[in-house]
Amino acid sequence: MKTLNIVSLLILILGGLNWLSIGLFEWDLVSKIFDGSDTVGAKIVYIIVGLSALYALTFLSKVNAED
Repeated sequence: MKTLNIVSLLILILGGLNWLSIGLFEWDLVSKIFDGSDTVGAKIVYIIVGLSALYALTFLSKVNAED
């Protein structure tokens, strides 16, 4: 389970950095890698990042329990 938590956080960090580059520079690394944001590969990456965010919601209860 710890490995899944680490992988999820790493995916979220990479996704967040991609959003940062979109916001600051209007440059989307995922769409550059997959030659467009509407390609199957890019959609899979976006879905994986979204699923990681949903999984990370479970971390909130763990953080609140530590207080």
